[in-house]
Amino acid sequence: MLAIMKTISHFGYDWQHALPYLLLIGGAIGIIASFALTYDKIHLLQNPAYQPSCNLNPVFSCMSVMKSAQANILGAPNTVFGLIAFTAVTMLGAMVLAGAVCKRWFWQIAQLVATMGIVFMHYLFFEAVFRIHAICPWCFLVWMVTIPVFFGLTIYNLRQGNLKFLRFRLLAPFIDHYNIDILVLWYLIIFVILLIKFWYYWQTLLPWR
Repeated sequence: MLAIMKTISHFGYDWQHALPYLLLIGGAIGIIASFALTYDKIHLLQNPAYQPSCNLNPVFSCMSVMKSAQANILGAPNTVFGLIAFTAVTMLGAMVLAGAVCKRWFWQIAQLVATMGIVFMHYLFFEAVFRIHAICPWCFLVWMVTIPVFFGLTIYNLRQGNLKFLRFRLLAPFIDHYNIDILVLWYLIIFVILLIKFWYYWQTLLPWR
C-alpha cells in the first residue's frame, strides 16, 4: 500500500510514467487477494466446516462475508470477477509500460469500467460494515487497492483530455490540484467509519482495559 501511495504522490510530477506502475502494482495485489478468496471459497463449498485462514477475529472474518448473499453476483462468486478485473488492470499497466498508444475511446471504456468498480467497491463496503457487520481482510485489501487504481486512472484521463464532459472539465482543475489531499481524505473517511462502527471491539484491545 505504501508503494501505491508513493506512486500516486508522483502524479503531480511525472504522471505519465507513474500510471503503468500503479496499474501493475494495484493489479498484482488485486489478483493475489482475489485468488486467495477464490481458493477459500472453493474449499468452503467443498467442506462447509472449512475455516479460512483469514478468520482473524469477530470483525475481520472471511467466513461471515463468504456465506452472505452479497458474496455472489448472478450466482457467481465476486472473486471470479475480481480475478478478471485485476488481470485486465495488470495487462493495461503492462501495455502502457511497453509504450502502447491507446485511442481515446479505449481510455474512456477503461474509465467506465474503473468507475463501475469503485461504485461496486463502496456498495460492498457498505454491505459488509452495516449489514454483515464483518470485514473480510482480503476484501478489504482489494478495496484499498481499487481506490488508488481508480483515482490514478481518473487523473490520467483528466490530464490527457480523455474526459471532456462538461462536469469533468469543471472538476478537473480542482481534482488535479488537490489529488493527494482527496485521496488521503478518502482513506481517512473509510478508516474513521470502521473505527466508529467497530469501536465495541477495538476498545477491548486497549492495554489499559
